[in-house]
Order: sequence, then structure tokens, then C-alpha cells
Amino acid sequence: MSAPPFTILVIPGDGIGREVIPAAVAVLQATGLPLRFAEADAGWECFQRSGEALPPETLAAARTADAVLFGAVASPSHPVAGYRSPIVRLRRELDLYANIRPVFDDPPHADDPRARRVDLVVVRENTEDLYAGRERVEDGGATAIAERVITRRASERIARVAFELARARRAARNTNDAPPAKVTIVHKANVLRETCGLFRAVALEVAQAYPDVQTDEMLVDTCALQLATRPERFDVIVTTNLFGDILSDVACAWGGGLGLASSANLGEQHALFEPVHGAAPDIAGKGIANPLAAIGCAALLLDHLARRAPPDIAPAIHAWSARIQHAIRHVRAAGPHTPDLGGNAVTSEVTDAVIAHMLTS
Repeated sequence: MSAPPFTILVIPGDGIGREVIPAAVAVLQATGLPLRFAEADAGWECFQRSGEALPPETLAAARTADAVLFGAVASPSHPVAGYRSPIVRLRRELDLYANIRPVFDDPPHADDPRARRVDLVVVRENTEDLYAGRERVEDGGATAIAERVITRRASERIARVAFELARARRAARNTNDAPPAKVTIVHKANVLRETCGLFRAVALEVAQAYPDVQTDEMLVDTCALQLATRPERFDVIVTTNLFGDILSDVACAWGGGLGLASSANLGEQHALFEPVHGAAPDIAGKGIANPLAAIGCAALLLDHLARRAPPDIAPAIHAWSARIQHAIRHVRAAGPHTPDLGGNAVTSEVTDAVIAHMLTS
């Protein structure tokens, strides 16, 4: 292709991020698409070396890249002076307001009657709620208070992302008997009347502009139960930051667990893709980390680039994303499998299997 290359900023981060992100890069390079890779540093180990968890040069590079591929962060569980999570900061600095977590059940639960019917996406607002960072201590340390922030602007734009995604998913199915597009608005407005009440009201207002998309609503506790017992009833779930964080982890049990979960963090100008599994320090350096979540991020990244690419190359980029996803499904079913899936394969063997299937299927 003669198109100018897209610039992908690669931030491996901590732990197994340094093992799975190179696997995702290898898959992207194997496509032959016009991609240029640059690497930058961030994370807990970066902070320990330099005093910066997200160095200014890394943030600057993220602002100019077409997309960011991020590995993992091994944040300490106790307060450390001067340390802030680099992934949380990147989301805020780049205004990555939409967290997208797709889940499909193929084939970890093939003996379950609902198998192969789970195909849902959790759309999580990514910038406010209890994660706004407004915490304080009072009464000499006897009381800790966190402020929950819900705004009309953030609620409206995340709802629009959810409804547009539901519409696009319905169009992509491209069959007359495909189920209708549906968005489930999840909240706790019966208790959190002001904050969830605002989110619910705004999301329902946005729904009026999408008469072709079915809309329902559900309390968050009911949604958690339904995700655990009847996940096939969902298409697109849209919810607030904390609820989305929890519900997406519940949902990913149907996709093989956190070790296989990919995510996209999207804004108007920037995009960042990261596996959900974390740094996994217990297996870091052993070469046995499962790279499929990171490789799934590569597929999501290509879908994002295709939406911004010139019309003459967008279909080819989309096609490679589909081939990567098909290869992931094949390897999940046929192996080789890393120890987390009951096998004894190493990271490189799984990566090679994905590439081989992707290039030959």
C-alpha cells in the first residue's frame, strides 16, 4: 500500500506487558499494513527508575500517535508520594471517555446450551463518577469521603457511543434474521437519585434519536445477576464508570476470563488499546503469558484505524482485523494453549499460531 503509515505508540509498561505487547506488534507487522511503531516508557518500574510514572515525552508521543497500544501497570496497593497511575492519567489527558469491552463466548463454554450465543459489549463512561479523584479525609482521619461526579455532557456522549455501536453491530451482522440492535442502560437511580438519575435521564433522551435501536434499562445489581445467568439477552450495555468497571469483569467470564479480555479507550482525537489482565507479576518473565488479549487489542486497533483511513484502504484494514479475530477464535479452540488455559505452550508459540492461521485462512 502506498498510503502514509499510521503511527502506533507502543507502551509495554510493567510485568507481562513487556511480553504480550511485542506479540501484538508481531501480529500487526505480519499484516503488511502501513504501520510505523514507536516505543515509550510508563508504569511503576518507570516511576521507580525516573520518578515519573508517565514521563512528559511519553504523554507527548501519545498525543501525536494515531493510536496507543498499552501493556500493563503494576501499581502499588498503598499510597506512594508522587505516584499516579499512568493509565488513569492517559485516559484523562487524552480525554478517552469511552471504554469498550467486547465479550464473545467461543468456545470456553461449548458444553453450555447458551454457548456461542454470548456476543455483547460493555460501554463504560471512562472519565468521571467515583473515579474523578475527589476524595478527602475528615475528622482527623476517622472519616473518608469520595465525591461522585456525573455530568450531562459525559452521560450524553457515552450514550451516543453506545447507540452508534449497537447500530453498527446490527449492520455488520448483515443477515435478515439477525437480532435487533439493543442498548441496555444500567444505573442505580432508585437509590442514587441525583447522580444515576441524571445519567438515566440523559441516556433515555439520547435513545429518542435512535428509533431503530431497542432500549431498555436495568438496575446494576439486576444486571450483574443477568450477566452471570442470562448473558445472551444483552447486546450493548451502557453505564457509568464504576459500574462499568465491575460489570465488564463479570461479563468477561463468558469470554474466558480476564486473561482473554481486550479493551478500547476511545476519545474524539485519541485512542488507546489495552489488555485487561494487568501486570501478572507471578508469571512475569517466564514466557508463558497468554498473548490473546493483547492480540485482540491489535484487532480493535485496526478497526479504529479503518474508520479513520482513506476509503481506498479502509476495507483492507477491516479485513485484517477480521482475520486476526478469526485466528484468535481458532487458537482458543484448537490451541496451542498457555498454562492459564490448561496447556503448556509459551507466549511465542501462541503468537506464531495466530499469525500462521491469519495468513493462511
